[in-house]
Amino acid sequence: MRNILHMNQRNFFSVLAISASLVLSSSAWSQSPFVTGAAPAAAPLAPVAAPAASTTAKSGKPQQVNSIVVVVNDEVITKQELDDRMRTVERRLTAQGTPLPSKAELQKQLLERMIVDRAQIQLAKENGFRVDDINLDRSLLRMAEQNKMSVQEFRNQIEREGTPYARFREEIRDEIMMQRIREREVDNKIQVTESEIDNYLAAEAKPTSASQELNLAQILIRIPENASAEQIALRRTRAEEVMQKLKVGGDFSKLAVTYSDASEALKGGDLGWREQDRLPQLFVDAVSKLKEGEVSEIIKSPNGFHILKLVGKRAMNGGKTAAATSVQQTHARHILIKVSSVVPAAEAKRKLIELKERLDNNAAKFEDLAKSFSNDASASKGGDLGWIYPGDTVPEFEQAMNKLALNEVSEPVETQFGFHLIQVTERKTDDVSQDRQRAAARQAVRDRKADEALQDWLRQLRDRAYVEFRTEDK
Repeated sequence: MRNILHMNQRNFFSVLAISASLVLSSSAWSQSPFVTGAAPAAAPLAPVAAPAASTTAKSGKPQQVNSIVVVVNDEVITKQELDDRMRTVERRLTAQGTPLPSKAELQKQLLERMIVDRAQIQLAKENGFRVDDINLDRSLLRMAEQNKMSVQEFRNQIEREGTPYARFREEIRDEIMMQRIREREVDNKIQVTESEIDNYLAAEAKPTSASQELNLAQILIRIPENASAEQIALRRTRAEEVMQKLKVGGDFSKLAVTYSDASEALKGGDLGWREQDRLPQLFVDAVSKLKEGEVSEIIKSPNGFHILKLVGKRAMNGGKTAAATSVQQTHARHILIKVSSVVPAAEAKRKLIELKERLDNNAAKFEDLAKSFSNDASASKGGDLGWIYPGDTVPEFEQAMNKLALNEVSEPVETQFGFHLIQVTERKTDDVSQDRQRAAARQAVRDRKADEALQDWLRQLRDRAYVEFRTEDK
């Protein structure tokens, strides 16, 4: 059971290589066997200079067609890479209706983002993380299915948007590697104390505690690590300049793209919808009295100066909180066929379709087929997973399970573990145990801390990287 169940894992999967016309859903990467860890990180190598490619024009004079823009530790970012990303980001911002800053401002912001990304990928590689082609293809298949497309349709859409599919594949590979190194370096190191859980549960139990979601956007002016008083003052001045532009009617999204140092800057600062109790308390307090569309005053955190915009707010579905005392449980069972080099995805899915036909025709019992064919540890129990709480399973499994009527058998459902047939045998509403309440509260507190911890780690990674900007005349 434990190999398909998890406790409310967080994950954010961002893709800069595709326009806003494709809506890519998140997946529970944290348990997916995409990569493997190896030796501790080695010290960065000395920077190496790569000769720029050149060609000869009809005039006989050599013309530079590519050049080094930035050296990041022991690797380089070329002008061609920067130009390719510029075109992609410009298309995406235009598609989502974000006014474009000047080309120089956008290029400066994008180059900084590429530097931070490159430093993360380097660290992942130094620690032995790899994403093989089989798992990469499975990720792309899942993305296509989430967009209700075949892989070929998905590929065609990406190329229509102007991104070569081969490049898109490598960008997704890099995204997975960055997510994995963030999990190890940030998520797994967040500590939550028992007193923090007690305080959270006490606050949630108050009658005035609102159960709602907030849609925020932010502009972050980051403070360097170990900054001097003078550096902090300069960053404060920069934040005040941005605030002044907002007060005279400046577009928040455009200013975020231009000035923000946060990882979502190139999305116009959009943080998306989040449960209030999973946002930093500093953010919640700053927007508590704002109306939709209004902007907060400048607020300071250990990472820098923030300006927040309240894009929207809404009551949570069902008004559930981590302190809820009752919840619906589901008693389910499943048959799992794992995907491997021996059993490809198409074969696993075909096998489950055959098994479902036998069940639909009453030619076999679910528990007997689970014992004979399931690759899960629950096979010996006829596929029985016991009583499942919301959040116990990966999202794809839970969503499919929740749509089933009692005793109905699902179509094959894909998760990162393989393909499943799912059957729900019972449902009930039960009191949540104290242990469950505290586990949910712990996760909520972790989520509150996660954004700040990630921004702090990215700042340290950037400040410690060797970065050398190359100018055209060098």
